[in-house]
Amino acid sequence: MEVPILGSDSLKWLEFPVPSSSSNAASDTCAPLTHDCASSIAIGDPPAYLIYRIHKHLPHALELFELCPDKEFPKLGLRITFPQALSSSVFLCKNEIDVGSRSHPYLLYALTVAGVAYLLRLGTVSNYASSSVVREISLHPHGPIASAAATTTGCLVVGRNDGSLACFQLTLESNAPGFLQELRDDPGIGSLWGFMSRGRTVGAVQDLAISMVRGKPLIFAIYTDGMLRVWDLSSHLRLFSHKLNGPTMAGAALVRLWIGQADNDSSTIPLAMLYRDNSEICSEAIHVYSLHCNVAERIALLMDPSEQVIPIEDGWIDVKLVSNKICILKNNGLMLHELHKNVSMVDAVCYALQEDFVADQLFQSSEHSSDDLFVITHSILSSSKDHILPIVSSIILRRLLLPGIHHNAALRTTLLDYNRHWTESDFHSLTADGLKKEILSLIEHEGLTGNSSSIFCCWKIFCARYFQNWCKSNGPCGLLVDSSTDTVGLIRKSSVSSFRSLEDIERVNDGSLDELGNFPSFGLDSSDEALDCDLLAEMLRCVIYVNQQLGKTASAIFYELLISAPPVISSEEIIPRLLKILETGYSSTASMLHISGLGPDVAWEKKLADHKNLRKFSIDMMLSLHALHKKSGSWSHILSVIENYLKYLIPQKMIQKYDAEVVLDINAAILVQATSQVAKVMLESALDIHLFLSYLVSISGQINMLHDDISKIQLELIPMIQEIIYEWLLLHFFATTPSESAAIEDFSSQLSLLQIDSNKGRRSWNEKLGKCEFTLAFIFLLNVRSSSREQSHYDLRSIPNVQDIVDSVREFASWTMLGQNGESLTLLRRAADLAFILLRHGQYDAVEHLLTIVEAHLLKEKTSHGIQATDGGWCILHHLLGCCFLAQAHRGLHGVLKERKVHEAVRCFFRAASGKGSAQALQSLPQEAGLPPLGINGIVSDAAWRLHYYQWAMQIFEQYNISEGACQFALAALEQVEEAYSSNNQSHDRAALNESVSTIKGSLWAHVCKFTLDLNLFYDAYCAIISNPDEESKYIWLRRLIIVLYERGAIKILCGGQLPFIGLTEKVEQELAWKAERSDILAKPNLYKLLYAFEMHRHNWRKAASYMYLYSARLRTETSLKGYQQLWRSLKEILNGLSAAINALHLVHPAYAWIDPLLERNTLHNEQYPSKKARITIEDQRNDVDLQSWKFYIDIQKIENEFVLTSAEYLLSLAHVKWTNTGTKRAPLELVDLLIQTNLYDMAFTVLLRFSKGSELKRGLERIFSAMSLKCCPHIVDSSRVGDDPTKQGLLLTSSKDEVIVHGSPDMCLSNQQSNGTSQWGTLELYLERYKVFHARLPLIVAETLLRTDSQIELPLWLVKLFKDGKRDKTLGMTGQESNPALLFQLYVDYGRYREATNLLLEYIGSSASMRPANIMNRKRPFGVWFPYTTIQRLWCQLEEMVKSGYMVDQCKQLKDLLHGALLKHLELVKVDSEDALG
Repeated sequence: MEVPILGSDSLKWLEFPVPSSSSNAASDTCAPLTHDCASSIAIGDPPAYLIYRIHKHLPHALELFELCPDKEFPKLGLRITFPQALSSSVFLCKNEIDVGSRSHPYLLYALTVAGVAYLLRLGTVSNYASSSVVREISLHPHGPIASAAATTTGCLVVGRNDGSLACFQLTLESNAPGFLQELRDDPGIGSLWGFMSRGRTVGAVQDLAISMVRGKPLIFAIYTDGMLRVWDLSSHLRLFSHKLNGPTMAGAALVRLWIGQADNDSSTIPLAMLYRDNSEICSEAIHVYSLHCNVAERIALLMDPSEQVIPIEDGWIDVKLVSNKICILKNNGLMLHELHKNVSMVDAVCYALQEDFVADQLFQSSEHSSDDLFVITHSILSSSKDHILPIVSSIILRRLLLPGIHHNAALRTTLLDYNRHWTESDFHSLTADGLKKEILSLIEHEGLTGNSSSIFCCWKIFCARYFQNWCKSNGPCGLLVDSSTDTVGLIRKSSVSSFRSLEDIERVNDGSLDELGNFPSFGLDSSDEALDCDLLAEMLRCVIYVNQQLGKTASAIFYELLISAPPVISSEEIIPRLLKILETGYSSTASMLHISGLGPDVAWEKKLADHKNLRKFSIDMMLSLHALHKKSGSWSHILSVIENYLKYLIPQKMIQKYDAEVVLDINAAILVQATSQVAKVMLESALDIHLFLSYLVSISGQINMLHDDISKIQLELIPMIQEIIYEWLLLHFFATTPSESAAIEDFSSQLSLLQIDSNKGRRSWNEKLGKCEFTLAFIFLLNVRSSSREQSHYDLRSIPNVQDIVDSVREFASWTMLGQNGESLTLLRRAADLAFILLRHGQYDAVEHLLTIVEAHLLKEKTSHGIQATDGGWCILHHLLGCCFLAQAHRGLHGVLKERKVHEAVRCFFRAASGKGSAQALQSLPQEAGLPPLGINGIVSDAAWRLHYYQWAMQIFEQYNISEGACQFALAALEQVEEAYSSNNQSHDRAALNESVSTIKGSLWAHVCKFTLDLNLFYDAYCAIISNPDEESKYIWLRRLIIVLYERGAIKILCGGQLPFIGLTEKVEQELAWKAERSDILAKPNLYKLLYAFEMHRHNWRKAASYMYLYSARLRTETSLKGYQQLWRSLKEILNGLSAAINALHLVHPAYAWIDPLLERNTLHNEQYPSKKARITIEDQRNDVDLQSWKFYIDIQKIENEFVLTSAEYLLSLAHVKWTNTGTKRAPLELVDLLIQTNLYDMAFTVLLRFSKGSELKRGLERIFSAMSLKCCPHIVDSSRVGDDPTKQGLLLTSSKDEVIVHGSPDMCLSNQQSNGTSQWGTLELYLERYKVFHARLPLIVAETLLRTDSQIELPLWLVKLFKDGKRDKTLGMTGQESNPALLFQLYVDYGRYREATNLLLEYIGSSASMRPANIMNRKRPFGVWFPYTTIQRLWCQLEEMVKSGYMVDQCKQLKDLLHGALLKHLELVKVDSEDALG
């Protein structure tokens, strides 16, 4: 059977173009055209195999690479590109021109179709540099050329159509003597007389070959006229000429010639010649001859008259003569024929090619094989329909990536068919997992409907395309042979394979039992061996019936269901469900699939065919079983034969000696692939026997089987078969499952990546991890390679022959299943040993599958004792599983998958600790297994052991940052402390527990607190803190709890009442205060605010106010020191802090509304010395402070004053105006001026009213309104100064909505302000109306300021109205309050507003004269009417002066006249009223 060399499809090519010479170019064809061909030579000891390939689709290039069996398959090959297309005449040989040359050990002869010959001296391919010596000579003038051959000394021999041989010494120049020697057949002496040669011609040379015989190069040539001639190249003499007696029929012709290696002992040279019959039925046959060689003075050759004829059917690809065999590579297999003198003794051995295996694995061998997969899966999983499609997809995907089936070029071409483009480097970098994801995504994308039928159809199409591409890109090209070792290999288009002989079971399964002339005995040793062999043959025929009935897909489903994790169905249910198909056929759901996929008519025909097939199977089985029972006489005899046969399926025990050398060479790749093939056959054979025996039990009543026979099957044979199945299942799993990629975070992986490890094999192994071709079996080969020639049966330095491969598979299977010395280990124990190796190399998924499979098998075993009573093996299994699950959870899993792995790891560790003999078993684990040491020695009590184991598990989970599992084991360890300590005292053994109970509990509770904090289980962490008996540890973790709550933004839990803090309230406050003092004041969340909320929740109002005041003070200090660019944000926070402090103090009785300020650290000291200091509590700080610096308290009045100033500073900062409180008495007044300048009137009045009283307040108001009045004058209004909308200003803190606006844009409130004079008049009116109650002369101040600024300004009506409304109610005239009409009249006069003054006076004189009768009595009272007569006189005089000066004479005269008339009437009225008053 063909055994692909894993990794041989991943060659990268180094391009080497051969320089062309235009003078040698020719247009016509001189030599035969090329086809897909390949060949090889073995040079050196140990041999190095140099292989070349020429592809028909790329005829200009020759691919060359070198194989060394003791090294891994090369990664780099040489692609030599020639100017013209190559013919098939290409030869490789050892360089004997330059004897001893290390730089160019090889010679390459190449002949192009244009007749140009090339001679290249080549170095080793692995160390190739572009320094090959090229010799180019055109042979076109000497053509046409029929065939060619070459020697190791630079001589190229070509056969020509005229029957001559031309020998070209390519090391010489074309004009040098000896460059060309011609060999022609001499017809004899008669040619001298001119008559014997007349009419006689020599046939054209058909083919030729060169072979070394007795140290001389001999040329063997066949001619079209049926002649065989042998020439001595060294003497240029003909040694032999013979007319071959080939086929007698007309049309048969010689085509090819092959020469074998001369046997020095028998002096025989084997020859093989191909005859082709070109008649109506074209046929070919190879005739094998022997030449006897006698050596005396000269070599004499004699043809043996006997010949061996080998018919060739279906064409051939390559033929090689190896030792006493002839190897014929055909399209459908490799045929090996022994070379005998007696033709009747010819035996042929056929080896199947990989195409058959690939077609079988991808369900392409028959039309319905893929449909059978889907139907059988439906029948088995009829109750679990959701798992049908995943199982089918997993089966196909697993087989696509199997070593030997997975092929890089074929898969890349198939993906390209689906428009999935990959560069070569990117595609080669994909791991097995990456390829799985890519293929699955492709199938899911193609199956748009998403139902199982469409997805399965996509799988069928994909597999068909892949198989076509596989055959197209990886067809066979030639044979690789080594006569010294009888090695036979196959060179394909893009890979290399070897061949191995078949096991007896394979020969039985592959061929018909009737055709096996020499039936294997399978170890039968009874007295009646012939009868037993007949019974075994009949039994195996029945087994084949079972296999054929279920098809080859049953084993695939069985294998997938066994290794799937988590299991889809129990392993005990698989065989009964397959047996049900044998008895009753497919399920109803499977029938529905036929209807939906094929249509009702075709489905009905399929159903009838299946039913007919089932009935035929049942009848054939019944007849065969009855015949078998009749021949044996009893079923017990048959069962004994079956039992002996089963023993043959068990891996053979072999005592071996292994060294520690790591060799990942070509032989290792061959061994792993051959192991997978043998394990597959053995597994399927055991499964078929299992189904056969189960079928016997199910029909036992129909075949007269006794109860004892049934019991033997159920209690002895089936358990034995199950053991065999699981052994070969695991071996096949190891040989076919890709390894995991190394995790970068693993130290061992980093070590490998850095290549610190000096072992070259291990470095190469690490690079291959995760690739499809690098399976788990290679990891085992890192730990085992035979160092004994006698044990290994073959030389590791050469490629093994067909039998050596089988022997090495048996050795490896023995080591894998039975150990190095073949000792009788249980499956559980051996699985644990293998799991150690896998764990050491980070293969966690493989360990999970391995141990899960073994666990399921052990649970299924029917034993009389408990499964745990197995010398602690059960505990070891779960311990290893726990380590595996834990590592998986740590390596990249997230979410639900990680939680599941953690849960499984916890479960396994608990089961490992509680099993029988766990202490002794787990302590015996080897340290080199890669597991962390348990750290306990000696015999301890069960409780002490569990305590220690739980602590170990807790530490491992903690190491992997998996707090959930660590917490569970910490709590479990706490439950064991008391019992462990009690048993420890009783046994007087202090080795196990050398600490007190409180110390151990304190440490464990501390760990519980840590883990619960990691999991954000704050309440559980608090419970762990208060449960800790160690007071020091309790306070440490209380501090840690506060820190964690602060860091994770959950600090509000402290003040929400969720944690009671029984007896720990003061400690909590101290910790918060200590951390607040040492934390950044701008950090969020802020600890001062937390302290405020903490104290408010406890109704400690004054403490709450103290912390918020301290927060504001620190914030102001650090803001001023650090110079924050956005000062307004800090001021806003200060305002919030002061507001919170004020609100808290308002909750206290006014008599106690003060705070005792807490001492804050010096901020400058913190900045200068940021390192950690010894912890000092607030109480300790107070004792160290000079009490004189804190001899006063801060009452609510002071805080409110600070709040007002800070509010003003905040508003100024929004207007980009900076103000600093100097602390002087004039600071508030200066602040008021600044606020007025910035148009912050509300804030200005607030500050003034807060800090000024009495006359100071009045003076301040006058300053404010004077400034505001000036802004109303149009000619001095500054447009750059804008005023706030007074409706948006206030003393209280802004709401949350306003806060968002302010923080979003500090200038937003200013942008809405108006800068024109009109808005200033409205503002002046508003505030004057509001604040005139504080100072009645404010209207006067405003009017005077306006007139002083602009004497011609038009006073607004509302301002004039304030003067008019200011008069007393019971007085007449112009008297009144501080702002009365008389003052306005006086202002008019003072600032030259004579018309307004005259009009105002006339208005009041007129009103006094024309009052209602009810008010006349008031006017007649003494002093009832008063006018500012002095001012009136001034007005009169001013008008006279203006008349005299000639300025506005007419207007002034008019005013005088009006004034004169009004005064006369008023005086007359006063006279009358005076008289009435006297009367």
